[in-house]
Amino acid sequence: MKYLTHLALLSLVFMTSCSSEPSSTEDLINKGSASELAQKQEELNTQIRELKSELKAIEDKLSSFKKDANFALVEAMELQPKDFKHYIKVQGEATTDENILIYPEFSGNLKHIYVTEGQTVSKGQKLAKIDDGGLSSQLAEVKAQRDLVKTRFERQKRLWDQNIGSEIQYLESKTAFEQVNNAVNQLESQLKKSVIYAPFSGKVDEVITDQGQVVSPGQTPIFRLLNLSQMYVSANVPENYVGSIHKGTQAFIRFGSAGEEFESKVTQVGSNISESNRNFKVRVAIPEGIDFVKPNLIATVKLNDYEAKEAIVIPENILRENAKGEAFTYSLAMENDSIGTAVFNELELGKHYEGEIEILQGLKASDVVVTEGARTVRKDEKVKVLNFQNK
Repeated sequence: MKYLTHLALLSLVFMTSCSSEPSSTEDLINKGSASELAQKQEELNTQIRELKSELKAIEDKLSSFKKDANFALVEAMELQPKDFKHYIKVQGEATTDENILIYPEFSGNLKHIYVTEGQTVSKGQKLAKIDDGGLSSQLAEVKAQRDLVKTRFERQKRLWDQNIGSEIQYLESKTAFEQVNNAVNQLESQLKKSVIYAPFSGKVDEVITDQGQVVSPGQTPIFRLLNLSQMYVSANVPENYVGSIHKGTQAFIRFGSAGEEFESKVTQVGSNISESNRNFKVRVAIPEGIDFVKPNLIATVKLNDYEAKEAIVIPENILRENAKGEAFTYSLAMENDSIGTAVFNELELGKHYEGEIEILQGLKASDVVVTEGARTVRKDEKVKVLNFQNK
């Protein structure tokens, strides 16, 4: 076939030469000298060699097009090691240890309320006063009695120190003073309960009982006091993560109702696993400056339970499974920038998160893996890469 092609090409050259210079060529053949004919022959041979070279290049290119047309078309990606993190998601809610209902410790009429709702108060600040029902007057009388008994005791003690008087007189005066003094202390303690003080610094979230109402210990809540600066998110974590969640574990808190997410850390891990749900509690700090969070606000918490440095990670959607359920994928042994041979890779998988999966065995850094078109690829088949990307 190539022989016929070369003859045709030679004929074409002669025809062209003859048609363009018929008289000179004929004259050379009929009248030219041997040197002139030899020179003409060399010119024609040079033209033939150049045309043959161009024809060969065209044939090779056409041949490559025919080969490429039979290759499966794929997209591929070069693997690069990266840090891989896995997170678990649990539900939690915002809370604070300093969120209490304040009950009175004294029965009586709520005589005065000194604060209003929304007011910020300091620890120990007076919040309300309950009518003491004459207890303050009673205390004043007992204090006067104590002063008299104290004077008698001190006099008797001086005499006893001088060996004057009997021991029984000294002991009786001492006992009388101690009894009256204890009575004063008890009345002062009871009277102190008639005043309600703030147990910690915070905000008066609600005034529940109106001034003038009769209140009773343990039955009548008067205020709700809370401290929003000490808030955190409390969440339950399944027991199978007990070995991977620790104090200091990275966490992300998302408040869906506010559309906000914040990075934080686990500040406390519970030591008890609930028998009812097999969960343990964790506490995650709410960063400072977050002022929109309210107690009982629902949150989604992401906890970093696994991390691998310089891991081999691939998109989860390029995995394939054989009849035994074993995972595999194809990498490429590249011949050039666009042509490669499919290599079968059986994989050992690690954890997966948000569309990516860690490969423990089966692939290595700089491997080129098929990302699109893998379902049409067969082992050891040559493929053409349309889109090659570096991960």
